[in-house]
Amino acid sequence: MKGLGELERSIMDILWAENTPLTAREVGKLIADRDLAPTTVMTVLDRLTRKGFLQRTRDGRAWRYEPAESRDAYIAELMLEALDLTGDRSAALTRFAQAVSGREAEILRRALTELEEE
Repeated sequence: MKGLGELERSIMDILWAENTPLTAREVGKLIADRDLAPTTVMTVLDRLTRKGFLQRTRDGRAWRYEPAESRDAYIAELMLEALDLTGDRSAALTRFAQAVSGREAEILRRALTELEEE
């Protein structure tokens, strides 16, 4: 999975938060604090679509963009990629498990139990 640049991440955050397909103009209004040209927003949306982060559908003359995957799926993929960078996945997983809070450890335990029961 390809990473996200700062502007790409800002736009993805907007689309993940809105939970509905948006046009480039709507995204531009929601990221107004950055004072971006409409063409810049369209270019970034097109790039995110080509990278596989977004799906788009026609709405009249405009495109509507929505995330191809949830934020959780994206973060999980980043975590798996980070594991691939280590020469010892077991050691990395052990360190990770030691670093999470008790509540997070319980969530992991529950998820693993559910996987075993399938």
